[in-house]
Amino acid sequence: MATFSYKGRNAHGDQVQGTLDEDDSSAVADRLINMGVTPIEITPFRGKSGGAAKPDWITRTFTEKPVTPMDVMLFSRQMYTLLKAGVPILRALAGLQESTHNPTFAAMLQDLRESLDSGRELSAALRRHPKIFSQFYISMVQVGEMTGMLDQSFTRLYAYLDFERDMKERITTAMRYPMFVVIAMGIAIVIINIFVIPSFAKVYAGFHAELPAVTKLLLGFSAFMVNYWMLMLGALAAAVTGFRYYINTRNGRYNWDKYKLHLPVIGSIIFKATLSRFARGMALTGKSGMPILQGMNVVGLVVDNEFMRSRIEQMRDGVERGESILRTAVAAGVFNPVVLQMIAVGEESGDLDGLMFEVAEMYEQEVKYEVATLSSKIEPILIVCLGVLVLVLALGVFLPMWDLGKAAMHP
Repeated sequence: MATFSYKGRNAHGDQVQGTLDEDDSSAVADRLINMGVTPIEITPFRGKSGGAAKPDWITRTFTEKPVTPMDVMLFSRQMYTLLKAGVPILRALAGLQESTHNPTFAAMLQDLRESLDSGRELSAALRRHPKIFSQFYISMVQVGEMTGMLDQSFTRLYAYLDFERDMKERITTAMRYPMFVVIAMGIAIVIINIFVIPSFAKVYAGFHAELPAVTKLLLGFSAFMVNYWMLMLGALAAAVTGFRYYINTRNGRYNWDKYKLHLPVIGSIIFKATLSRFARGMALTGKSGMPILQGMNVVGLVVDNEFMRSRIEQMRDGVERGESILRTAVAAGVFNPVVLQMIAVGEESGDLDGLMFEVAEMYEQEVKYEVATLSSKIEPILIVCLGVLVLVLALGVFLPMWDLGKAAMHP
């Protein structure tokens, strides 16, 4: 599909122009005729200023301000307020474009206005910016357009994005102290092995005595690090590169996402946050009037976990075969009995959307509690690791001196 510029005249004889995405110029002409526009000129779209050169990637990297999730969240809230007040969508976008301080976001709003002027729907215009708007976001806007509840779609998207932001900030805050301790331990190990232990090794060499096994281990590891540090860095870089390549494959991503859910301490947080995201997505799509099968397709993209996505696809296939949501949820094997009971009540009462909100709230409260206590769970593990490290270093460094001291006292 390509972009074409067109000029034409509408039913009143006024000249109109814009751009459309179609496979060829004939398809553009047919679409214009269906829109009540008589085409005069259709040419491939070359961009502004006659195809002026775009800034290179280095210039874009250092000059363009990226669009943040906060920008999208505020955009959703502002669109809800403006549309609820009865402001036409084009005027709303123009007002937001004038008020934003982010040039990249302003350019995106300008592109939305041009797309709407050329006859596109808002959801189709948003789809032109996949790096800014997720498939879930676009689908919610599309459903809002179809049901005439676009303002409600934007306020629900705002609430969803606000929850995502809050969870990320909580997890980041909880992990800040443990990560600082781990990094400090790593730096300490490197400094000790490169600068401290080699000095003791020269002293021990003058003893001409049998060293303890712990000391031999420390000296051997220190010598290896000093002599082959470039090899170790290369191996680390290769491991990181190989891991990133592996998780970018379909099977690798599936296995890694499944393993993450069983990690010590943080695995349960990831699992419950994923289930909360699934339940809230299902509730939002249901409240917006999206068909259940389409809703599951969209929610599968929201969970951001290949293992959970496969379970959601399994549920969707079961519903498509005519099975109940409860039966497919049981077969998925990821929900606890309380959640399954709420799904059963929701299907029987016809208020599945409301009860899915309850499920989302339940998991969110559990995630908030576990995130709040995350540091207290990790601290004992870090203290034990730090104690073992200090013990090994102390024994390895001071045992030879202790043995030498005993030998000197008892000739």
